[in-house]
This record gives sequence, structure tokens and C-alpha cells, in this order.
Amino acid sequence: SPQGRSKKKSRKHQRFMARRAVLEQKGVLGPHGHLGHQTPEAGLEAHTALTEANGTTAPRCDKVPKPKRIVSSSLSPSASPDSIARHHSVLLCQGNGSSKRVRTSSLVLRPGKHVAIDCEMVGTGPQGKLSELARCSVVNYEGDVIYDKYVRPELPIVDYRTRWSGITKQHMRNAIPFKAAQAEILKILKDKIVVGHAIHNDFQALKYFHPKDRTRDTSQSPVLKKRAGLPVRANVSLKNLARYLLHKKIQVGRKGHSSVEDAQTAMELYRLVEVQWEKELAHSLPPRPPSPVTDPAADSSQYLDDQYWPTDLMASSL
Repeated sequence: SPQGRSKKKSRKHQRFMARRAVLEQKGVLGPHGHLGHQTPEAGLEAHTALTEANGTTAPRCDKVPKPKRIVSSSLSPSASPDSIARHHSVLLCQGNGSSKRVRTSSLVLRPGKHVAIDCEMVGTGPQGKLSELARCSVVNYEGDVIYDKYVRPELPIVDYRTRWSGITKQHMRNAIPFKAAQAEILKILKDKIVVGHAIHNDFQALKYFHPKDRTRDTSQSPVLKKRAGLPVRANVSLKNLARYLLHKKIQVGRKGHSSVEDAQTAMELYRLVEVQWEKELAHSLPPRPPSPVTDPAADSSQYLDDQYWPTDLMASSL
């Protein structure tokens, strides 16, 4: 009967209110019936108790979602390359905690923005003293090869320099012309941070100039030299840096250097000290001069001087 159902509902409601009062005393529920400060497990227990008290079946929940970990945007100089890669996309909050705007860390760019390059040259011109590109290898941040081709120089080859370059006459059979290779390589390097050892030689062979602020030369890095226990002004080879810091041997064969191996080694060295290198580089960059138009501290009265007026306007006012 309706009266019987009303009594059952009333008893359920009384049990519900009694159970809620107990949970409020335990601190699981707030004064207004909201979940208080508790662990995810306690919140699940409260939800189960309330639904059972209300006469409904509590859903089974085997997994409790873990709270999100907050990752620090700062890394120690000894951080592993993998941990550095994971921290590249860390977002830093601007302003106070209530602000929802975020920005990407300016110290380091994403791993996809880094490549390492190494070129092998052969001798052309009089007595083979002119160096021209014969092979170019480019690897990404993880060391995977994204470009590796043999290149036919613009001038006839006089000296293959096989002992160092590893280039032979057979390699030139399927080599692509220099202009075609140059266009392909420069397309890869565009807007990238380019890593290499004595990288000016590679750029010279490519007949190209890369922006200095996006160039990382492992032969000129004070961070790497200090870590290897070498004088900052010392000329150190890629082979020795690899031996001191990476404990690996490169350039040991008699068939010449591998440009892929050298590019991968340069990237390994960069990643080894990336955080410290980028921090020091950021601090050493000269401050950008303020724009006189947007600088509120600038004295606008100085722009009334004759030197700032257009020549044609000055002539018409005479």
C-alpha cells in the first residue's frame, strides 16, 4: 500500500541520515554532505557506504585513480638523457596558482627541434686541397638516422681521403649532385637546433651559415671540457670526448670515419650536459635592447628633433 511504501522510504532515509552523521564525525564528509579531505580510497569507501545506506547497489570499483604527479621543471645536471627528454614538454604556470595560462619552458626546446650533423669531405681542386662534401648524415634527438646520402662534388675528385672520410670511388656511382643534396639538407636544418663537432667545417662544406644561437658545437663547449677534466681552451677531438665522457670507442677502424656514428656521438654528448649547457647559454645571451617605440621609459620629446622627420616633409615645410 502507499502508506507501507512511505514508511519504508522513511526508514531508509533515517538510516541514510544516521550513516551520514557517523561519516561526518569521522571527518570523511564535510558539514554539507560534501566529501572532505581524504584519500581516494576513503572517498570510495564513503561513496559505497552512502549508496548502500540509500538502498541502492554500490558499483564495484577495483581500480582507484592515482593522483596526478607534479613534475618539477628543473633538472639536475646529472639527469639522464631520457629524463631530459621527458621534461622538454613541461609546462610552467604563469603568475599565481589561480592563473590558467601556461607557457613552454624557454630553457630547452622540444626534442623534435634538435638534430645532429656530420659530413665527410673529399679533396678537389689543385693538389686536392679544396674540401668538398661527399657524404652527409643527420640524426634526430634520439640518434635515429633521418638523412644519410653520398654527394657528388661540383669539382672532379682528386683525393678521396679514404683513410679518414671512408669515401671510395664506388660510393660516387649512386651519389646525388651537390645542389640537390644541399636543398634536402637545409630543409631539415631549418628552424632546428643543430649539434655537431667542429660544426663550422660541416657548414662550410654545405656552403651554409646556421644561426649562432641555434648551433651547439661540442668542440667548443666549456661544460663538456670541464666534465672531461680538460682545460676550457683545449682543442679536444670527438674521439677523446667520447672516450672520456661516454666510455665508448669511435673512429677506430682503418676504413675511415662513419658520419652516422660521429653525428650520433655528438648528440649523445649534447644530451649528457644539455640542461647545464642551455642554462649557461641562456645567461650568456646579451639582453635585447628595448624598442624606443614601445619602451614607456623612452623620452618621446627627442623624436621631435629634425633628424627624425622624413626628408620630403622637411622640404615641404620650408
